[in-house]
This record gives sequence, C-alpha cells and structure tokens, in this order.
Amino acid sequence: MLDPVLILLVGVVIVVGGIIGFKLHPFLALLSAALVVALLTPEAAIEQFYLAKGMSAAEALKQAHKSVGERIATEFGNTCAKIGILIAMAAIIGKSMLDSGAAEKIIRAMLKVTGVKNAPVGFILSSFFLTIPVFVDTVIFLMMPLAKAMGMRLGKNYLLLALSVIAGAVMANSYVPPSPGPLFLIGALNVPIGLMMVCGTLLGLCTITVGYLIALYLNKKYNIPLRDAPDARLEDIAAIANKDDKELPALGWALLPAVFPLVTICVRSAVEAFKIPHENLPPFSQGFMDVLMFCGDKNIAIFMGACFALYVLAGQKKTTKDKLTAFTQTALMSGGGIILITAAGGAFGGMLQQTGISQRIADMTKDYQMALIPLAFLITAVVRTAQGSATVALITASGILAGMAQNANLGFHPVYLCLAIGSGAKLIPWMNDAGFWIMCKTSNLTEQEALKTIAPMQSLMGLAGVVLTMIAAWVWPMV
Repeated sequence: MLDPVLILLVGVVIVVGGIIGFKLHPFLALLSAALVVALLTPEAAIEQFYLAKGMSAAEALKQAHKSVGERIATEFGNTCAKIGILIAMAAIIGKSMLDSGAAEKIIRAMLKVTGVKNAPVGFILSSFFLTIPVFVDTVIFLMMPLAKAMGMRLGKNYLLLALSVIAGAVMANSYVPPSPGPLFLIGALNVPIGLMMVCGTLLGLCTITVGYLIALYLNKKYNIPLRDAPDARLEDIAAIANKDDKELPALGWALLPAVFPLVTICVRSAVEAFKIPHENLPPFSQGFMDVLMFCGDKNIAIFMGACFALYVLAGQKKTTKDKLTAFTQTALMSGGGIILITAAGGAFGGMLQQTGISQRIADMTKDYQMALIPLAFLITAVVRTAQGSATVALITASGILAGMAQNANLGFHPVYLCLAIGSGAKLIPWMNDAGFWIMCKTSNLTEQEALKTIAPMQSLMGLAGVVLTMIAAWVWPMV
C-alpha cells in the first residue's frame, strides 16, 4: 500500500508542474492530479476514510467500490454545491456594480470617510468584520469589485487593495464565531462562545495589522496592475470613474446588492449561532423573521443581491431586455470558468483526503513530545497544506488535541488551543485549496503571482497568530 505522503507528493508534482511547467489550464492540471491520486489510493484507505466520518461499514464499503470517475465527480459536485450558485451570482453582482457605477459610488463614499491614503485600511477592516457572520467566499466575491473600482480610480496600489480584502476575510474566518471553523472548535474543546469571540477578534485585529504591513511590502515589491478581465474592460471602468456624481446611482441603491445579502445572512447566522427563539413571537413578527431566515440562506441571499444589482444596472443604463440578457450571459461565462477551476480544486483536495493523509499526519505526530500550543499549530498547518481544506485541518487537529487538552494540566485556558489551531489553518494556501482559486481568479492574479503574494501573506499572518497566542497564554493564562 502506497504511503499517503508519497501520493500527496505525486499530486503536488502534477499540479505545480502542469500549471507552471507545462502551462496547462488549471482545470486540466487539477483534474489530472485528482485522477492520478484517485488511481493510487487503495480501496482499504477509502473505506477507512468513510468509516472515520461515521458511515456504517456497509456504506463505507459501497463508497470504496465506486469507480475512480464517480468518486472524482462526487467531490467535484460537492464543491459545486457549496460555491456554484455563489460564484455565478457574485459574477453578476460584480459586473453589474462595476458597469452601473454602483461600485464607483461606494468608493466615493468610502473615500470621504477614510481619505485616499487610508482606503486600504477601510477595506481590510470591512472584510474582517463582514466575514464574522458571513462566509469568507461571499465577502471576497462582494468586495473584490470594489477593490477593482478603487484601483482604477487611484491608478495605483491595486495589489494592496486586493490583499487587504483577502487578509481581513481569511483571518476572521479562522478566529471568530459564528464562522464555521471557530464554531466547530469551541464545541470540540469546550470553550465558551463569548470568550472565543472576544479573544478571536483581538487576535484577528493584531494579525490583520501584520497582514497589512506585509501587503504594503508586497505592493512595493511587485508591480501588479489591475488587468482587463473577462467581466470588465478597464476603459469602461475608467469612463465611469470620470462621471459626475449625479450620473451615478444613489448610494442606497448602490449598496443594496451587497448589503442585502450581508444583512440577511448576518441575521440568520446570529439566530442559529445563539439559538435565538422566534417561534413564539406575534404572528406578524414571526412572519417577518421567517422571511428573514429564508432570505438569509447564503444562496438565496446572493441570488436576491444579483436581482437587485441587475435592477440598478437596468435603471442606470436604461437598457433593453435583450441587452440585459447578453450582459448576464457575459457575466455568467466569466463565473463559469471560476466555478470549474474551483470545483476541480475541490475534487483534487477530496481525493487527497481519501488517501488518509490527515490520519497519517496524526499518527506521525501522536508521540511527538512538544508544548501543546505549537503542536496544535504544527498539526493544523501540515494537514491544511497537505490536503487543502482548512475545515478538515481544524477537525483533525481538534480530534488529536481534545483528549490531551482535557487530560493534561494545561496551565492555560483551552481558548488558546483554538486560536493556535485557527492560526495553523492559514498555512499554506496553494492549488489544492478551492479558496485559493477563488481569491486568485476574483483578483485576476496569475497562479504564480498568487503564490508569491497571497500564500506568503496568509502564512506569515498565521505564524504571527501563533506567536501572539503563545505570548498571551504565558502572560495571561486565565486559569
């Protein structure tokens, strides 16, 4: 039986060599790697993987006997189920906000508050706090068009603006409930949600400060401009930037396509996370809450946002139905390419998970005598880098450390273990991570540029997070 680590290395060579060496389209390289990894993975490893997920022996055996093509297609489809509608609708929102002038209107309003010099600070803080209740992908989809519009307006510092959006979003996703990862961690390690929210927010603000400084350095080192993208011509954006303020949509209408999804998702997340009862409200109030909960589903919310974006565009451009249909087709073609690449990345990551790489890493580290905080960080970082999924890395690390944390005399509060695990989940984003492709394609960075900018920034923020966590645990153990 091949060692999962060896299978991982084969997959890495195929993806990196295919994209960078042979200039293959990422979709083909990722799908090729998924195919080879699936072929090399024995049925026994697949069966064990599904048994570990809680399946019955009969069901796990059934999954193991599926053909290679079916297993790849299943993981491909699972990823599409998570992000397909989001990406398609976000493509419509992004193009509509750029073409209608809504993004330009928001940028002008933001500049009045932050000033031109501090615009990236506004972006990084906005993406951080928005990602606490909202899925990280959704925030990136909604904010990246604003970064493009701001980059065009300023004529410089586009990389800084794009990295600011990414830095704020990814750190909130790791540290602050009710984001899914931190929410899982507090349950596994018995940490109060309020304490995790306070500590996660404080650590998140520190790490995004580090991320901002790194983004400033990278922006000076690499001259990466805002390029023509399939969904927006730069000359069109420039023309909108030169429009008089009266020619742009009203600020309320400009904000609606982005704010509606964010607010409704926030409400639903708060109700679910804090188990807020609403069944016994008066009929009108209960009906209103039911509508909010329905609209707060991420797919419904962003679909509604796309409808509002098209309405604003139609009113602003006074376009015909045929032109609106052609516009939507162009936006969806752009989103379709991102969906295919992201889903292929999910399929590759899923095939790696079935090799048992997470359990293999857990076995390699179980007898490693080391302080628990750096051990938690190391396990999470290795699993995250190996198979791409931050959620799987969080689950693996918490599963290994939960028993140790409960049985050992820690000398510090378990919340610090949660923060260390969250920090480890930031290392190292590359081609086996669906999120990497979302960030890469929405920002219009090439794969090499993303590996030189996004990956080191996230990794250094994660390292800063674990260092600050260790200092805090030593200075203020809370026991």
